[in-house]
Parts: sequence; structure tokens; C-alpha cells
Amino acid sequence: MFISPMLLNQVDGPFDDARWIYEPKIDGHRLLFSKMGGVTRLYTRHQNECTGQYPELHSVPLNGDVILDGEVFCVDQHGQIDFELVMHRFHTKGADKIAAAMKRQPVGYMVFDILYYNGRDLRGLPLLQRKEILDQVLQDTPTVSKIQFIEKEGTALFEAIRQQDMEGIVCKRKDSVYVGKRSADWLKVINYQYADVYITGYKKGEFGWLASVADFSGRLRPAGIIELGVPPIHKQAFYGVCKQLVTGEDKEFVYLEPWLQATVKFRNWTKSGMLRSPVFVDFVLTKHISA
Repeated sequence: MFISPMLLNQVDGPFDDARWIYEPKIDGHRLLFSKMGGVTRLYTRHQNECTGQYPELHSVPLNGDVILDGEVFCVDQHGQIDFELVMHRFHTKGADKIAAAMKRQPVGYMVFDILYYNGRDLRGLPLLQRKEILDQVLQDTPTVSKIQFIEKEGTALFEAIRQQDMEGIVCKRKDSVYVGKRSADWLKVINYQYADVYITGYKKGEFGWLASVADFSGRLRPAGIIELGVPPIHKQAFYGVCKQLVTGEDKEFVYLEPWLQATVKFRNWTKSGMLRSPVFVDFVLTKHISA
């Protein structure tokens, strides 16, 4: 049974408020866990069933019918949560390959809410009451556990998260009911990294700027596409000068001399050296370098 998940609004920084609780943000993907009549079903936030992807979650010790909300994740050899690993698990196909991947990179499931239990819809209850029911229903195991939270001290938690280079925090009103849409009662604060990149082209179709960074030799290499956070006035300024910088094009992109530079914020560098989810912050002055 699928229930549309409650989604997060984003705020720029942490805050302290006794009306809120604060949780670490787990860098995995959203997973709705449903066990009805003894049958387990797993769903992404977009209602894509992924039951077969995670066999280690099929035997969670639960009595009765239940729907849980949480995040599925993987850890690397250093014990750090690794988004790319769980995405690899998510995209692995075939029973034999999934079984091998389960041994090589098992997933964990961090549960932060309970939506339904033994015929009772719990979504209308305040968050802290749902948390109390979750404590009674779910016993932690090495694979499945309840997320820890603190009250009031959001700034301190975010600083601890920042020092450990984790993704960020989630802020939730104690009295929030569960709604299947984005809500100002649930907020996220991302621990962004920042970098200056060169804009070396743009998409011909939907909006997007090609971002490049200098390698160890000082030459540019691709680092991703900036699609978010660019105000209309900055787009207008860009298109006012970019025609003077064109060096070529293909079916998808127009390529530019690396005269324009921008600051972006992003989640992290991927293993292949790409910016994960870059967001435009502002233009910066730059000098031309070798492409």
C-alpha cells in the first residue's frame, strides 16, 4: 500500500525553536515501507515499486500491518553514508546481481515516521505521538533503525553535521500532522559546498549552463550542468554577452570561451569528479584561461 510522502521545504540556515525537533538528513533515497497481510512492498517517493531491489528489508521484525517512512542508504568502507552506492543498488537489475550486491554493499533503512498501524491511519496525529507509536512498534536491528532526534538545538546539530561532512539536517514541527505534499512544517537545511566554475556552454533546449573546472594542469574539464538557482536578471545578462564567446556547437549545446565564471553551491563531488546538484549563487570576475 502506497501513501504519498510528506516532502520538505528548504531554508538557508539552521535555527533553534522549542516547538521543533531536529534530525540528521540521511543521504540516501526516500523509501516507503508497507507490510500488509504479511506481504512487504517497498516504494520510492514517486510510487515506483522497488521491493526486489532490497531483499535485506523483506524480513523486518514487525507484527501486524504497518506503513513506515524513511530513507534507505549505503555506507562505504570507511563507514560513511554514500549516495552513489545506494543509487548503484537501486539501479542493479536481475536477481543474481541483486543478491551479489546485497552481500557486497548491503543497505540500511533509517525510519523516521509511522503512517499506518493495524487498521489505524496515524497521519492525523501530531508528529511526536507518531514517534511514540513507532518506538513501540519497531525494534532496532543492524539493518533497520529509528532515526535519533533532538529538541530545540537545531544550530548545534547542524554544526556537528557540518564538522562530520554529512548532508544536513531536517527540522520538523512537533505538532505536525502528516500530509502527502510539500509542507512548511518539515524543512531541510543542506550542508552545501561551494566552488567557482567556468561557464563553457549552454543547452539549446531547456535551460542549463555547462560548468567546467580546472584540473591539476590548469586545463578545463567538464564538471556538470547548472540548471537551478539562476535569477532572470542573471540569465538576461548571460545571454547578452555569450554570443561574443561562441566557439562551436553540436545538436545539444553551444560552446563558449571560458570568460564567464560563477560561484555554485553543491552537495558534494561525485567519484567521477562531477558537481552533485549544482545551484547558481552569483557571477564572479574571471580571466581567460586555456580550454
